[in-house]
Amino acid sequence: MLKKELLDILACPKCKGDIEYDKKKNKLLCRKCRLKYSVLEGDIPDMLIEDAEKF
Repeated sequence: MLKKELLDILACPKCKGDIEYDKKKNKLLCRKCRLKYSVLEGDIPDMLIEDAEKF
């Protein structure tokens, strides 16, 4: 699970907007871009746009 301090500073790399953390799926969501970013082992967010999934 990601720490609140990290979530407070993360932004969507595409639009620079706010992201949400889906604890159940362990994904970071940008509702504006409709992209899901994975959280890798060790609680490392994969914030590469080319790795993001659309939803």
